[in-house]
Amino acid sequence: MKRKALFAGLFATAAAAMPATASAPPFETAAPVAFMIDLASGAVLFAKDADRRMPPASMAKIMTTHVAFDLIDRGELSLDKMCTVRPETWRQWHGPQAGSTMFLSPGEEVSIKNLLHGIVTLSGNDATVVLAECISGTEAAFVALMNRKSEELGLRNSRWGNPVGWPDAGATYTTARDLAVLAAADIRQHPDLYRTFYGQREFTWGQTMGSNRPITQGNRNPLLGRVQGADGLKTGHTNEAGYGFTGSAEQNGRRLVMVVAGLNSFNQRIEESVRFMQWGFNAWQARPLFAQGTRIGEAQVQLGGARTVGLVAPRDLAVTVPAGLGRDVRARIVYDGPVRAPIEEGQHIANLVVSSPGMPDQTMPLVAESAVGEAGFFGRIMAGIRHLFGMA
Repeated sequence: MKRKALFAGLFATAAAAMPATASAPPFETAAPVAFMIDLASGAVLFAKDADRRMPPASMAKIMTTHVAFDLIDRGELSLDKMCTVRPETWRQWHGPQAGSTMFLSPGEEVSIKNLLHGIVTLSGNDATVVLAECISGTEAAFVALMNRKSEELGLRNSRWGNPVGWPDAGATYTTARDLAVLAAADIRQHPDLYRTFYGQREFTWGQTMGSNRPITQGNRNPLLGRVQGADGLKTGHTNEAGYGFTGSAEQNGRRLVMVVAGLNSFNQRIEESVRFMQWGFNAWQARPLFAQGTRIGEAQVQLGGARTVGLVAPRDLAVTVPAGLGRDVRARIVYDGPVRAPIEEGQHIANLVVSSPGMPDQTMPLVAESAVGEAGFFGRIMAGIRHLFGMA
């Protein structure tokens, strides 16, 4: 297949003259590992040791919930399904030595919905394992689902040995970049479930011993109440991993995903997370390019009922540039083509690659405007003749 690059145009976004070699806004963080991406443009705004393999601690639970969300949206799992807390699971994940807890009780019946709240808001290790066993029968079988989903998402530097993120002699590892890709998949693929479960300030489950008072625990997300538009995702902490956080916030239709890891304390995680996200919104700005559904160009089709197919924006597309610095950007359509039929409407078949001076290219998906079926017998003969004589 030949990689096609089609010039899509020059977009004048310059509000004032500026040096062509302007660089990205500087940022310093105490976090040994940090990463930030703007989901609208795909621009990586910051990367510090972002591909270093590391233990994720409870940030592994993002993958646990992603697997559950996927099953729910496919109709294979109901939020109302009831799960039984096995006494063996309760004993393993009960008490101070077992880390964060939802305060489940042995033999208790809990819905998938409430277990997800217990995982996302409370980071309950007990809730996580009960969910895994309820979905797959055993924890090991659920971990196999996690790794299969990881492969589907292209997380090349991630491996899951348990659904909790508990230290397991290195069997579980990931990277900041992979965590950001995972978070973006959760946000884009399961928007309704994401809104339902992430961003809750607190959740109440279980009762205190003796007084039997309801137990209400707060969300550890350091951005909630501190950064406008913050709604996800997950903190993590073990002695091995240090303090980490994968977070997201949306302001004025612009969504950022950030990861920090290896920090020294709970308070340092709060400070660095808030400062990092505020920098992402303040030091950068989005320049709109195309509204969702806009026809941007077309791609050639091989052996199809039509010789070309339109390429449209699957969502509002924007380019990310340093704040206060208007600039001209160039965009080109790139795809491996001609694209072989059949093609489904909405299928990702090309990319819009946007270039601006002094910045890395930003790549955004383009999808098929309509379905294209396979050519019939005579259509295939004509396509062969055109190919033989080098005709378009």
